[in-house]
Amino acid sequence: MLSRWVSGSSRSLEREYSCTVRLLDDSEYTCTIQRDAKGQYLFDLLCHHLNLLEKDYFGIRFVDPDKQRHWLEFTKSVVKQMRAQPPLTMCFRVKFYPTDPAALKEEITRYLVFLQIKRDLYHGRLLCKTSDAALLAAYILQAEIGDYDPGKHPEGYSSKFQFFPKHSEKLERKIAEIHKTELSGQTPATSELNFLRKAQTLETYGVDPHPCKDVSGNAAFLAFTPFGFVVLQGNKRIHFIKWNEVAKMKFEGKTFCLYVSQKEEKKIALTYFAPTPEACKHLWKCGIENQAFYKLEKSSQVRTVSSSNLFFKGSRFRYSGRVAKEVMESSAKIKREPPEIHRAGLVPSRSCPSITHGPRLSSVPRTRRRAVHISIMEGLESLRDSAHSTPVRSASHSDAFMSHSRSSRAESSERVAIISDEIYSPADSVLPTPVAEHSLELMLLARQINGAPCSIEEEKESEANTPTATEADEMGGEFKALCQGVGGNGGTQAAQVNKFVLSVLRLLLVTVGLLFVLLLLLIILTESDLDIAFFRDIRQTPEFEQFHYQYFCPLRRWFACKVRSVLSLLIDT
Repeated sequence: MLSRWVSGSSRSLEREYSCTVRLLDDSEYTCTIQRDAKGQYLFDLLCHHLNLLEKDYFGIRFVDPDKQRHWLEFTKSVVKQMRAQPPLTMCFRVKFYPTDPAALKEEITRYLVFLQIKRDLYHGRLLCKTSDAALLAAYILQAEIGDYDPGKHPEGYSSKFQFFPKHSEKLERKIAEIHKTELSGQTPATSELNFLRKAQTLETYGVDPHPCKDVSGNAAFLAFTPFGFVVLQGNKRIHFIKWNEVAKMKFEGKTFCLYVSQKEEKKIALTYFAPTPEACKHLWKCGIENQAFYKLEKSSQVRTVSSSNLFFKGSRFRYSGRVAKEVMESSAKIKREPPEIHRAGLVPSRSCPSITHGPRLSSVPRTRRRAVHISIMEGLESLRDSAHSTPVRSASHSDAFMSHSRSSRAESSERVAIISDEIYSPADSVLPTPVAEHSLELMLLARQINGAPCSIEEEKESEANTPTATEADEMGGEFKALCQGVGGNGGTQAAQVNKFVLSVLRLLLVTVGLLFVLLLLLIILTESDLDIAFFRDIRQTPEFEQFHYQYFCPLRRWFACKVRSVLSLLIDT
């Protein structure tokens, strides 16, 4: 009896998993879930912990063992989705950015969205001009340290905080000036609301970048915002497509296609290539969910979407949950006492390790005061760890930058990208990011030599992906090997030949399959006695009777004669 109880207890323990969710303020929530627990159960536990009712804007993100990011699906088992060994680690993030953050009903919701956009600003996903950057940073200061106090805030106090990947002394002074003179008396809630209103007006508000390449091989970022589909490439936003213009999204392997219907019955097809099939599927699912959330009037209009075409089986996905209009209607009905908010100050962040003590630029020589230089190797580690890529560019890629870039080829520690304290804008800052890890360093160096700055990047959510020294050495070896083969186009030509061969084989298989189906249908029509209305109608047509007696029957007799001849020859031998 005792042994049975012990074995039953051990089995129940095996079915329980420790789960840690990193919140937006970098605190952690730990709980235990059953093996078959659905994503909705874990999400509800988390929202209860946060006292959050307007929860449809948020989601749980995780990284699988293959280092591919995913949003946790609420209708499926948590353990089966993650495919990872316990303890399970995830992140609580904003999944659907509110179209109008000021319209959110509860202050706790606005505060969580504020934390997310503050992260976007730091990680370089929210890009803006210097004046807007200074205003946003001043709002953060006001919300988290209160009014300016000469006794508590000595000269240069804003330099103790880092709101962006890197910034200059000039920007620090502008932040402090706005905080001192324009924001006095604002409560944390008011400052956060003003911050959200300003962030909402920026082009890259709500951007969650997916690195891809276009049909010409140029790197690009695809993103889904509350207002539509965005393509960022070559220092500018090259496409912005409203949700009501997006006709269809599909993918096959690494290929993602977006079909656009515009005015005057114009139809456009945009094709991009993700680094892996898994990344392409994730991109497709994010697009389906965002379009359903922002475009549809009711969740009852949601349909199961398939990526397959006529002949090949593809993925099927159905968005689950309410849409934006239903969420707003539900929020308007909330009637409760506002929950207490425990605001986190500007403390060191696990994903932003230097967020409180950013680098000061007072030691920068006068000839370089307008530009701060960052090591490419440091930038490489930042991209892989937590996407601390710098979303700013030089005011002009001029001689000073080019001369420094030339000297950087002789000494790797001097490889640099430039950050300007003059321009900090989305149109000028957004650049392609290499999509293959093994070519990351080479691509960054190549862009730098050509006078291009660093790029925005998606934030890495899992600490398990932090590279070790061994991995860095392996990457260095791969980089050298890649440099040796950069001179020729043999790899590209071989890839094109392989694609052509695969296309021909696929066409051949489809043709053979169609012929087989037609032959099978013909045999059923002529040789079977199935009394089905569809078959009966075909058999009674004059054309079919003529074909049957004049062509099929003689062919059948000839084929039977040949078979008998072959059999008799085999018997005789």
